[in-house]
Amino acid sequence: MKIDQYSSLKEKLTSNKFSSIFILVDENTNKFCFDSFIEKTKIKQFNKIIINSGEENKNIDTCLVIWDKFNTHKADRKSLLINLGGGVLTDMGGFAASTYLRGISFINIPTTLLGMVDAAHGGKTGIDFKLLKNQIGIFNDPSEVILDSDYLKTLSKEEFLNGYAEVFKHSLLTDKEDLNFNSLIELDFYKDVGYIIDKYSKIKKEIVESDKFESNLRKILNLGHTIGHAVESYSFKSSEINELKHGEAITIGLITELYISHKHLNFPLSDLENIKKNVLKYFKKVDFSDKDIQEIHDLMIYDKKNDGSKINFVLLKAIGEPFIDQEITKELFEESFKFYSNSL
Repeated sequence: MKIDQYSSLKEKLTSNKFSSIFILVDENTNKFCFDSFIEKTKIKQFNKIIINSGEENKNIDTCLVIWDKFNTHKADRKSLLINLGGGVLTDMGGFAASTYLRGISFINIPTTLLGMVDAAHGGKTGIDFKLLKNQIGIFNDPSEVILDSDYLKTLSKEEFLNGYAEVFKHSLLTDKEDLNFNSLIELDFYKDVGYIIDKYSKIKKEIVESDKFESNLRKILNLGHTIGHAVESYSFKSSEINELKHGEAITIGLITELYISHKHLNFPLSDLENIKKNVLKYFKKVDFSDKDIQEIHDLMIYDKKNDGSKINFVLLKAIGEPFIDQEITKELFEESFKFYSNSL
């Protein structure tokens, strides 16, 4: 926990800088995190907005609820929104704040590991559209991000581990030996979580600072996400497989895209097999039919990195050596799922 950040926040909240303050929570963070947040900040005057949790609610209808609450309580351009929740909530809260009256200030306080190492940073705000991930959104930075590992105590084991998909991704992108994948898996994912949040969130922040609007280098943060986002979207529309959490889908994207990297850029097979073995210690394997794989492929055309009908991938030549805007064949895409399922 970063006490100094709370000190700074308490000073802001009592400075009369804001005409009104709103706190956005879902039913989970309202139950498990809200009281703790109030105790830490000593905030007294605020309006609470409660929304439904889950990716299926990351849409324009939920934004209408938030905007309506803003109107009801006469929010103006000097109002502040505090987003207290996971990646879905901070993405959507940031978008709602950024578009209300052409933008009010917002602060992100992530309560999940995924939010702490990834979603709450970087200024990407947005919502899903017709089950397609993050189709509507803008770049806008929160005025502050507070990382408080105390909130992780409220998570189930499954939700806690869900955040490690993005940590795995960051460890594959860095060229720092003490932070790469092989070093990461030597850590205790529970006891060392404070160190992991600090170090691996900085990897993203350093990349974002060099390319805020994703015109070049920032694209590497999409490793695992071209296939992963399509898998996640498909899981919400399909009756064939269960709905997947973001982390579960991204691990599938990482394994398949690293196999593609092996075939396309000679990513070392030994690293690929080691990564697959270690990732699947934490994430249950999903069975995909040929029909599932075809539909996932068709969904990738909507990925925001694409150029027209060209599907662009981020691939690795080696750990810490990413290449952007890589185009592959459909056959190699299908082959990657066979590797993931061990039927190759």
